[in-house]
Formats: sequence, C-alpha cells, structure tokens
Amino acid sequence: MKAQAAKKTPYRNRFQRVPTRARIGLAMRRDMNFGPLGDVEPMIQAGGLSIAPISTGDASLHVNGVTVLPTAKAGDLESGDLKALVVPGGHSDEAGDKAVRELVDMARSKGLPVIAFGEGVVHATRAAGANPSDYVDAPAVVTDGDVVTMLADRDALSAATARIG
Repeated sequence: MKAQAAKKTPYRNRFQRVPTRARIGLAMRRDMNFGPLGDVEPMIQAGGLSIAPISTGDASLHVNGVTVLPTAKAGDLESGDLKALVVPGGHSDEAGDKAVRELVDMARSKGLPVIAFGEGVVHATRAAGANPSDYVDAPAVVTDGDVVTMLADRDALSAATARIG
C-alpha cells in the first residue's frame, strides 16, 4: 500500500503554481473586459506571466464586485520591471484615456510589446502608427515595435504571450 502511495503520478497538482518567468502590467480601466476571448487572465498566468495592475485613474477600481488594487506603477515600465503591457477593453473618462495612451507610449518607447483588447486596440494601433480601422474586427492585437499582429483566438494570444519574458 505504501509503495502505491509513494508512486509518482504523471499529472501536476492543479493547485501548484506555475513558476513566474516575467511580470507584465495591466492598465486598469473601468468595465475592464477582454471581449470575445473571455477572461484571459488565468490563461496568461498559467503561461508563467504575473499580471500587475497599473492605475489609470483612481487608486483602486471595482470590477464585477471585486476591488482591484494597483501593484505596479508607470515607472515600472520605464525601469524594465515589467516586460509587457496589457490594455483591456473598457471605458474611461478623458483623463483615463490619456493615462492609457501614456502607458502605451511608455511601453513602446522601451520596446515592450503591448497586448490590447476591445477599445484598447485603438490606443495600441495608433501608437504603433497603424490605422485603427484596419483592426476593427480583431478581438485583440499585439504590437511589437511597428509590427501589429491581430490575435483572432485564445491560441494566438497564448502564442503571443509565450514570447514575452
């Protein structure tokens, strides 16, 4: 009986955390969402990326009854502590949109990829010098330098996040 219990199992413990290979920023927006791709945060984290929310307005944000507190600052993009920026879809006021644009510009100036969803696609594509109307049907895009790549599904997003870090 003890020999059977000591035998190694071929599956991982589902509660065992995946080692973190990089930390990425998440621009906090009111009504944050990832559009038709659903909640992609668990998938990104399962790929070894730690998500650090960055405030684009108030210090905290309430999303679907959950309070999200910022754990990173814009300066973390400049210092290299964050390896990419995620811009979810969502609504914000003029000041919030300006803060998102500043985060995207900061990430681009440091050569960091920007993954954008929904309304965030407009900010990311404009910053990359592309026409946002060319990407209106894309659920998500990733910009790396001046290259904008449409992400049509979760597999494409997973492949894009695998290159980060």
